[in-house]
Amino acid sequence: MKTNESVENYLETILILSKKLPVVRSVDIANELGFKKPSVSIAMKNLREKNYITVMEQGYIFLTDSGREIAEMIYERHEFLTAWLVSMGVDEKIAAEDACRIEHVVSKESFEAIKKHCSF
Repeated sequence: MKTNESVENYLETILILSKKLPVVRSVDIANELGFKKPSVSIAMKNLREKNYITVMEQGYIFLTDSGREIAEMIYERHEFLTAWLVSMGVDEKIAAEDACRIEHVVSKESFEAIKKHCSF
């Protein structure tokens, strides 16, 4: 399940939007990320080809099981790392920005060790 940061960010965004909206469309993703719709359309094509999403005839985007697994992993990391940094006194906005970078590079082993070590 080797992915890159861009793929992970798109999948995480789809997951987050699916919690807030009845359906997720490319335009929703573009608005959330501040990207142009053509860029998002290309990314959705790539995610579809990798079997991370399905796109309905109406343009509704859904995560596949493998896409959801990646999205939930990244989302968990983001939420945990943000809370961890905030608990150490980092400003919430900075903590969220830093967590967004860290979540993509920390190994599974290191993340699990951090979770096990922290009790906040």
